[in-house]
Amino acid sequence: MAINPSPRQLALIKAAIFVLALVPLARMAWLTVAGRLVDPLAFITHGTGDWTLYFLCITLAVTPLRRLTGANWLVRLRRMFGLFAFFYAFLHFMTFLWFDHFFDLAEMWKDVFKRPFITVGFIAFVLLVPLAATSTNAMVRRLGGRRWQALHRLIYVIAPLGILHFWWMKAAKHNFAQPLLFGVIVALLLGLRVYWSLARSRTVVA
Repeated sequence: MAINPSPRQLALIKAAIFVLALVPLARMAWLTVAGRLVDPLAFITHGTGDWTLYFLCITLAVTPLRRLTGANWLVRLRRMFGLFAFFYAFLHFMTFLWFDHFFDLAEMWKDVFKRPFITVGFIAFVLLVPLAATSTNAMVRRLGGRRWQALHRLIYVIAPLGILHFWWMKAAKHNFAQPLLFGVIVALLLGLRVYWSLARSRTVVA
């Protein structure tokens, strides 16, 4: 039997997730301020990028988990996971813009157009912006359910782009273990959706 938390329990779960989701940022900040890092910029860049992918995977996992377990309340956590994916993506981008280019937009654009892995990562970040901007209930009502859902299906493009960005970045060091793991996870989560969609189509036709 699926667990069905009460409104108060769900609020506590959300509060716990919120605090836990900020722990990686707190750790990055503490290690940097304490001078424990050899290369703080690389650590923060990689850390924020990794956590963007973690939260993208968690966001994509909500629907399969709901369908497989019957825990429909998980859907009420998806928005928070998606917003944390954007939050860490924003920090990842700001690290690139601030510490790599010191807000020199001309130099930033040169890097975006010159280096394919940055191009792909930048596109993924830009696509995340409208998803974050339309995450409120008011925007759902304003756009209408169908248009809102169609817009938020961009995550099916964003996640693979994020994996490609990570893959190309790691390719320079011939280190494909992490990108491959992320790729398998995202492929599985998207593959389940394709399977269920095809099964539903066959049912309708029959």
